[in-house]
Amino acid sequence: MRANEPRPKADSPNNSPLAPMPYELFIGLRYLRARRREAFISLITIFSTVGVAIGVMTLNIVLAVMTGFEEDLRDRIVGFNPHIVVMSDFGAIDDVATVLETIRGVPGVTQASPFAYGYLMVSSAEHVSGLLVRGVVPDAAQAVDLAHHLREGEVEQLGRRFAVPLDNGRGATVELPALMIGARLAEELGVHVGEPVNVAIPLPRASAGTVPRLQRFAIVGLFDSGMPEYDKAVGYMSLGDAQRLFALGERVSSVEVKVDDLYGAHRIAERIASELGTPYRARDWMRANESLFNALRFQKTVYFIVLLLIILVAAFTILATLIMVVMEKRKDIAVLKTMGATPASIGRIFVLKGLIIGGVGTLAGSIAGYLGCWLLRHYRFVDLPVDVFYVSTVPVRIYAEYFAVVIGASLLLCLLATLYPARQASRLPPVDLLRYE
Repeated sequence: MRANEPRPKADSPNNSPLAPMPYELFIGLRYLRARRREAFISLITIFSTVGVAIGVMTLNIVLAVMTGFEEDLRDRIVGFNPHIVVMSDFGAIDDVATVLETIRGVPGVTQASPFAYGYLMVSSAEHVSGLLVRGVVPDAAQAVDLAHHLREGEVEQLGRRFAVPLDNGRGATVELPALMIGARLAEELGVHVGEPVNVAIPLPRASAGTVPRLQRFAIVGLFDSGMPEYDKAVGYMSLGDAQRLFALGERVSSVEVKVDDLYGAHRIAERIASELGTPYRARDWMRANESLFNALRFQKTVYFIVLLLIILVAAFTILATLIMVVMEKRKDIAVLKTMGATPASIGRIFVLKGLIIGGVGTLAGSIAGYLGCWLLRHYRFVDLPVDVFYVSTVPVRIYAEYFAVVIGASLLLCLLATLYPARQASRLPPVDLLRYE
């Protein structure tokens, strides 16, 4: 070798492609392996890991179930109600064609249809009930998707006349307009498709002394929205029948609108109101059901905070475990300091040990939570009373961002639990510890 030739450098551990792990992590992993005299500490470590796993699993499952209930209810409400309703402050809308043309020209609007509504009494031989009737255009693309919820009949049958036999024993029939009601209301009335019902139209207050107008309708279809209260209180007929029934003439009560962006309905409603001007106003589905969805979000937040306390309890167990490890390893800490370990390095040893415990528990809880959600979603382990919960089984919606939030919250609590023991370990004086060993 020549004198001026540079000598080859030996491969340092840092330059090696397989660099060794930091000694703080190595020691932290060593402290997780219990000796015989440290079996009690090892048992508490296992309990800490299991506690974190249970908390994370429970929190993930509860959030998935609450989200499932919220979205299922939203889909049912939006399925039977328009995304936006356009109304006039003066009552019925007169210039229907101009209003529809203006609404359909607003960006984001996919459908717009006129409809009429009013309250009446419907009766049979067995029962009498109040009903909110909606008059819709059966041959147009409706903002309310009634067809997907029909148990019997077809939407196109609205507006036709149906022959219903008279109860005179002579075989005579009478032509009646069509009416669709909820399946639960049909059970209460004791009627089936093809049978007639009596309808009483309330008169204005000035005519309170007169007899209400009576009319007969034929039941041509039954729908099932999954919401019992809705099925008992709402019915559908054609727009023309509703206009004649409520003496509207060519006017309509409102215009129902469907948009392409469900969560952008508020912005589109404001644009529609601006385009139409006074006296028209537009109300989106979120504003109409604002109190209900705010209550659901508040309930989900409360559940998140309460169940997070389970992880907090497990984090306190990690704190207790690390404090006992610090007391048990006082001599080891003193030796490490005399060999040149800094207080920050000593603190990192116990922080890493706590994060390993919390990380393993969080990972196990996330996996168990996902499996639990998957099983609830594909198998009916829990049967719910439909009259109370409007669904027959637990709805589940799995979102990766919710799992990420739970994982982050769990690791943060575990990290905070390690700070006090790590600080105490880093401040132990090595001279005093070794003096009495």
